[in-house]
Amino acid sequence: MTFNIRCDKISDSENAWQYRKDFASQMIKFYDVDILGTQEVFKNQLQDLLERLPDYKFLGIGRSDGKDKGEHSAIFYKYQFFEIEKSGNFWLSETPQQPGSKGWDAACERIVTWAIFKEKKTGNKFVFFNTHFDHIGELARKESVKLLKKKIVEIAEHLPVILTGDLNLPPDAEAIKDLLKDDFLLDARGASNLVYGPPWSFHDFGRIPMSNRKLIDYILVDKAIKVNKYACICETHNSVYLSDHNPVLAQLEFVM
Repeated sequence: MTFNIRCDKISDSENAWQYRKDFASQMIKFYDVDILGTQEVFKNQLQDLLERLPDYKFLGIGRSDGKDKGEHSAIFYKYQFFEIEKSGNFWLSETPQQPGSKGWDAACERIVTWAIFKEKKTGNKFVFFNTHFDHIGELARKESVKLLKKKIVEIAEHLPVILTGDLNLPPDAEAIKDLLKDDFLLDARGASNLVYGPPWSFHDFGRIPMSNRKLIDYILVDKAIKVNKYACICETHNSVYLSDHNPVLAQLEFVM
């Protein structure tokens, strides 16, 4: 699953985090998510999720200082199923190892958190990348794709790859096409025979007119992974949304 949980802002009124945290956590439990790429997570929200999701641990650091400050692109995972062989972070900038670095024309610092996971039951290994592209900088998004592709090749080598994230781009954007070029990665929605839910993920707590909503949250995989099912989950509870984004879920299988 990829899930932009929306940062903790009182100005969100009835959709503020304090009213959504139980609903969001129950959703993750209900869909029995093995690995979850999150975006816009502040430290207090990390703690809220961990308290409510005792079967999970997380990886990730604050994008502002490389420690706890600012938003995290944290990866949550069921620790009884997976062990971590290696993990790390890099910034989407000209200096990717510089904590807090802002790249190109980006409005904010942007980070990628990644890990090499080993499935305890089978011994299968794969690399999971999670990120959140800038919402303003067009050049930053294009350059972020170039850097991300380079890092995927360096880190994953020949292991299967899963990429989750809020990429702040619709499927027809050139930068998205670049990620998918020559089947470097495949969009889970397009690769799945069974698709459930709307063709958009960002709705701004329902304020965006239906015809203007876009898909900007993605699960991308390489050819070593089969997508059995895909869902864009649009749910509310007593008029409260899970987030201003829909979580996106895919059931994946290794191609042996």
